Amino acid sequence: MEAKALNEHIQRHIRPNTFPVGIKLIKDAADLPPKAKRPKQDMGVEITICQAVAFARRYGWVIAMNGEDLSCPIAQVAFGYEEALPYYTEGNLVCGMYTESQEAAVRTELDVPKLTKEESGYYVCFPLDRAPLAPDVVVVYGNSAQVMRLVAGMLYKRGGSLPSTFSSRADCADIVIKPLHTGEPQVIVPCYGDRVFAQTMDDEMAFSFLFSDADELVYGLEGTHRGGVRYPVPAFLRYQAEFPKTYQQLNALFAENKSES
Repeated sequence: MEAKALNEHIQRHIRPNTFPVGIKLIKDAADLPPKAKRPKQDMGVEITICQAVAFARRYGWVIAMNGEDLSCPIAQVAFGYEEALPYYTEGNLVCGMYTESQEAAVRTELDVPKLTKEESGYYVCFPLDRAPLAPDVVVVYGNSAQVMRLVAGMLYKRGGSLPSTFSSRADCADIVIKPLHTGEPQVIVPCYGDRVFAQTMDDEMAFSFLFSDADELVYGLEGTHRGGVRYPVPAFLRYQAEFPKTYQQLNALFAENKSES
């Protein structure tokens, strides 16, 4: 399935408020999309990974970046641009902010998914409907009902449930690296940085998956739609409303008038 066709299906069944985003890791600068914006070169700023996704999903821009463009030290390590120095592995970026102890901080930092330098490359993201190439991973931001709908679609054929983990930080790694390493889709609770720097809203969640699973997702979205699982979620309306006593009294008077006439 082509990226643009996947976008059409997502728009039809999910109706997200922002563009679904494709993400690809590219080794060679010569292979970057010709119209891609390099943050430091073209915008004069270093940005976070979550900002890059926000540019793609809100502005429709194609962003290509590597460590030179990246401002976030957590992502520098997670995406293989910098080594995990002792200051990082000891949990100094976590302790006192996310954890009460250094021991807990070390566990938190170890749990962040990471690319090796061999796996790393330019991080390229773009709106699916203008995809310049086939993505590795797709992420869709939406409300909880829209994410639920995507989960239902992905489980239509395989059944069971989806394994996802949540830590309140480094969701950029969960969005891309976890699907690449595990092969499994991920339900994403946007992290603190995603909210601060990329301005992700309080009512937003996200769902990411390998582009190679696009056919299965679309098959599931269509199957669950036929089964009655849809977005917007239909309200059950076949009931009789209950009114205040004064309203009930007036209805009783209406009934008396009808019986007397």
